Amino acid sequence: MSTNPRYALGTEANRIFMASETYELLDFGKGFPAPNGGSGWLNDDGTLDPSHGVETWITSRMAHVYSIGEMLGYPGAGELADKALKGLTGILHDDEHGGWYPQVFADGTHAPGKVCYAHAFVILAASSALLAGRPGAGELLDEALRTYDEHFWDEEIGLAVDTWNTEFTELDPYRGLNANMHTTEAFLAVADATGDNSYRVRAGRIIDHVIGWARDNEWRIPEHFNADWSLDLECNADKKDDQFKPYGATPGHGIEWSRLITQWALSSFANLEGAAPYIEAAEQLFARAVADAWNADGTVGLAYTTDWNGTPVVTDRMHWTLAEAMNTSTTLHAATGKDEYLDWYATFAQYVDEHVIDHEGGSWFHQLDKDNHVLDTVWPGKSDLYHAFQSTLIPFLEPSVSIATAVKNAD
Repeated sequence: MSTNPRYALGTEANRIFMASETYELLDFGKGFPAPNGGSGWLNDDGTLDPSHGVETWITSRMAHVYSIGEMLGYPGAGELADKALKGLTGILHDDEHGGWYPQVFADGTHAPGKVCYAHAFVILAASSALLAGRPGAGELLDEALRTYDEHFWDEEIGLAVDTWNTEFTELDPYRGLNANMHTTEAFLAVADATGDNSYRVRAGRIIDHVIGWARDNEWRIPEHFNADWSLDLECNADKKDDQFKPYGATPGHGIEWSRLITQWALSSFANLEGAAPYIEAAEQLFARAVADAWNADGTVGLAYTTDWNGTPVVTDRMHWTLAEAMNTSTTLHAATGKDEYLDWYATFAQYVDEHVIDHEGGSWFHQLDKDNHVLDTVWPGKSDLYHAFQSTLIPFLEPSVSIATAVKNAD
């Protein structure tokens, strides 16, 4: 563990380090607006990569980030959030069939399908924009929840389905936990922003499933399932580094789930006794992830994926896994008081500073190889700010509350 106060939670040096990163990230990303609304994909220098067009998940993330930026007082953040929201109410919205296209290209054509992952982020964006007082945010949130409830939420089992065709008439048999993880995040955000606790209850139903699957699998979370929610442990065995559905276990998701479970537990029970089994499960998920993936291949960093025995498969380091590791270590410390999580935070913060932050070009490198050299095979450029930005704030906020509401409450 580093003894440098720059990386130690609770020191002025660490707070200044992270606050400066908050500002720098907002500064780097402010060129995101696409000509017709929404967010483009950011290159290494913050310019737009036109080959990606405009994507709903990135647009939603940037609306979320700059809504929080508005509440933090970043100059012009509200107007930037509005430009992202314009994409969600404009070119990305399917006026004929409802919902949101995954992606709209420069020529005006759109990618097929309606994707749960993207719709969860629309909910997150709208709830944050609502808190920031952005025009039309309430109406957007209402529509996003109606669309989600009608097409993606399976009330009978208490989980979300994954992908429809564009017309919402054919449901793909694939089921996945990545979309359910961001659904959990979105539901907690809605519950905090609006006071509608039914969404917190839904998040708990998802969490109970995830904990059960993980407990039965040595705390490595199965990611991919068939239509009947039977496990598909060999999914993408031939494309192990898939951008959204990689083969095997994803330790970064184990870490991210750990934080969401802890947040849900702290907000759902009146005392720690009720929350304790969930926090213990969160600790197990975190412990398994770092045991499997941290420095697991002889060099410093967190391996992207492992097989079902914990052996690293894709050894690249993705920036988002470190961002979530910083968030989760501090959240677990807040929930348990254990100093080991402070040690982990300092370790992760030092790694991010030394390897992941681009101190010359701005923002964070999104993908490194196992020797910590920049790669662009899965995540070219620096697509958006969401994970990095949140990691500069969540460690300093109330752990039982979603980030936008926590920032709002801290005003």
